[in-house]
Amino acid sequence: MVGGFGLCGIPENSIRALAKLNKQRLTVISNNGGIDDKGLGQLLLNKQLKRIIGSYVGENRELERQYLNGEVEIEFVPQGTLAERIRARAAGIPAFFTPTGHNTQIHQGGVPIRYNPDKTVAELSLPKEERIFNGKPFIMEEALMADYALVKAWKADRDGNVVFRKTTANFNIPMCKAADHSIVEVEEIVDVGELDPEHIHVPSIYVKTIYKGEYFEKPIEKMIFREE
Repeated sequence: MVGGFGLCGIPENSIRALAKLNKQRLTVISNNGGIDDKGLGQLLLNKQLKRIIGSYVGENRELERQYLNGEVEIEFVPQGTLAERIRARAAGIPAFFTPTGHNTQIHQGGVPIRYNPDKTVAELSLPKEERIFNGKPFIMEEALMADYALVKAWKADRDGNVVFRKTTANFNIPMCKAADHSIVEVEEIVDVGELDPEHIHVPSIYVKTIYKGEYFEKPIEKMIFREE
């Protein structure tokens, strides 16, 4: 799992380190695929990714190229469903029912996950179980599991209690709780007792590793200036 929304709150130091390690055939759960040379785009350029499970992936042209040429797989998930599949894992819930996607290809299957190099479809998504509750149709979604979560936070104390800043919390909070091993990069590490307990977003029980990032570029995905 890799936190962030667009380029907001991405664990950029951890992504750069993973790119240097050049680990191959990775399956990544992330809301989006970064852009061509930022965020997960760095791993795509290295051909390190086997599959992306995500939602908002249309901003990366290299991801589109690799997907349509059979170089990477994409499992498309509605954004709210993605968040809930992650949160469900954190709460110990193996699956849940949702109306989102009912009577669409998300429900019925048939969404291309992987293409062949000749652009024919190699793998399609499978149908999902349907149930009726109080007269309304729902489909079953399974919780998402991950060995590691790469998370970006603002501060942490030396015990691993974590504080996020504004919208950078996004997918970082549920991912931090859902993975077997969460690695949190922060801008500042403080002594135990310096954080107000009421300001702590993720307690240390969910955090396995913390470190202070060396360099934060904090890229802006879409630079827009006010028209004079």
